[in-house]
Amino acid sequence: MTQSGHDSSTGVPQPDSAGAGAYAAAGVSIEAADKAIELMKVWVEKARRPEMIGGLGGFAGLFDASALKKYDRPLLATSTDGVGTKVAIAQAMDRHDTIGYDLVGMVVDDLVVCGAEPLFMTDYIATGRVVPERIAAIVKGIAEACVEAGCALVGGETAEHPGLLAPDEYDVAGATTGVVEADKLLGPGRVRPGDAIIAMEASGLHSNGYSLVRHVLLGSPESGGAGWALDRHVDELGRTLGEELLEPTRIYAKACLELAARTSTHAMAHVTGGGLAANLERVMPVELSASIDRRTWTPQPIFDLVRRVGGVAQPDLEATLNCGVGMVALTPAEDIDTALEVLEGFGMRAWVAGMVDHDTSVGGRDGGRVTLTGQHPGW
Repeated sequence: MTQSGHDSSTGVPQPDSAGAGAYAAAGVSIEAADKAIELMKVWVEKARRPEMIGGLGGFAGLFDASALKKYDRPLLATSTDGVGTKVAIAQAMDRHDTIGYDLVGMVVDDLVVCGAEPLFMTDYIATGRVVPERIAAIVKGIAEACVEAGCALVGGETAEHPGLLAPDEYDVAGATTGVVEADKLLGPGRVRPGDAIIAMEASGLHSNGYSLVRHVLLGSPESGGAGWALDRHVDELGRTLGEELLEPTRIYAKACLELAARTSTHAMAHVTGGGLAANLERVMPVELSASIDRRTWTPQPIFDLVRRVGGVAQPDLEATLNCGVGMVALTPAEDIDTALEVLEGFGMRAWVAGMVDHDTSVGGRDGGRVTLTGQHPGW
């Protein structure tokens, strides 16, 4: 195994020349790792913030924390995640420059739901063989997504695992740290009856539920799948299946931070694994409930495709996929117009999908629950 404490996204082992020869015989290439670093430098440099200290080559990424002095009571927030089996699609298509958006989106948008600004991020790439161009493409996506999210890429690691992963296999993971003023922390304690549920459109599947999607659309007929190829053109999608499945995760960070700054939004929920209702319930106080009207939007065609081709029951679909909503905000009714204006300014389609109410169930057994009602137009 090669582990390299990397500078900003790929670390490189530094054994002596004899050791390097032995390492190469074991399947690890020091030269390939060196080349990968050279190729990625230009992208890492783009993902800087003024507080970032140093560059590639250190054992740890450094961030000037004196910037936190402007806060009265700064709360640090942290999040870590991966991309899941979506990497299998990238590997099958030999396209690696978008998976970084998925990685960054998964971690930074978990931070912003509490109102935290993402400050910096580190990544981890494990692969069976370091192919410099492939590693650089992955880091390119991560760096570009960090710029879109407003955070710095301060460090990372690339590990070569011959014998554990196949030569063209890899996995990615990342972690990010952010900060929020204590009295501006968003969450269940702020949510009130009458809050509007503002839905923000997803770019597609994002990075969750790919085990189900792959089974339904790519799996063999013998295993219950459709047996479709990634290069199959699908009329409903207007492009090939592979292009649809690689659509990058939307990054909501800057839009949501502006939303929190310009409205009295009480809470947000990032819709990832588990679907819309389950993720919204994570920020619902037990004494309240919420109702979302499916009639307010039509999910993108990929969701209906999975439902119809796989014969997937709607409750199962909604418990696995985001069904067209990647983020929601719970915002007072008087701020709805401003909220929609803010989100539109970021090129984001958003709408009022429901509202928060008192828990009206008998005995309060459904407290904190989110209910989906109606049906999507065209379904």
